[in-house]
Amino acid sequence: MKPDGKVVLLGDMNVGKTSLLHRYMERRFQDTVSTVGGAFYLKQWGPHNISIWDTAGREQFHGLGSMYCRGAAAVILTYDVTSLQSMVELEDRFLALTDTASTDCVFAVVGNKADLTDACAFLPEMENKHHFEKPINSFMSTKVKKQVHVDDAIALYKKILKYKMLDEKTAPAGEKMCFETSAKTGYNVDDLFETVFEMVIPVILQQKTEGLPQTVDLNNYKTAKNTPSGCCR
Repeated sequence: MKPDGKVVLLGDMNVGKTSLLHRYMERRFQDTVSTVGGAFYLKQWGPHNISIWDTAGREQFHGLGSMYCRGAAAVILTYDVTSLQSMVELEDRFLALTDTASTDCVFAVVGNKADLTDACAFLPEMENKHHFEKPINSFMSTKVKKQVHVDDAIALYKKILKYKMLDEKTAPAGEKMCFETSAKTGYNVDDLFETVFEMVIPVILQQKTEGLPQTVDLNNYKTAKNTPSGCCR
């Protein structure tokens, strides 16, 4: 099945890219090992088939990132809300990899592991929203300090628009494209992917009009279910 468009997750190791993808596609959280190279899922969204690529955050696989980004309709830049360095790495190390993405590429900036810091992120997304998985007090004692806030993500998003020479007036608003998520509980995960997919459809249609090919041959890769993949939470 040939995908109509491509979404790529980028970010440092251990920010939870693989866990986010597992939570969305398989509706579960699992402990994982670090991704080697890249892995993907195919998602049907309306009449369109979208490939979602999970990429390795390790330094030794860094060069592969631009290959996976080639022709991408959307890039999800992922950081850990408890790690300022993981946000810094997005700008310093990963943003340049998106040079090979579509000129109309949609960007989302995502702070994962919100369950470590934010009480509302303890609510399981797929279960009764009026009940916590555990008593709230048991979570309060394990909270850690949030080092990156949504305002920081919006500031980075605006830098991305400048870097890509996109008009801030016509691009999607940062408030709409910046998220805090928890792969562990599912908090905001569906909202993230579904927002990205909705924004991606016009890009896919434009790519079809221009006859742009899907430049990563999926036949040469195993699916994510059969590929070692990772990052916690």
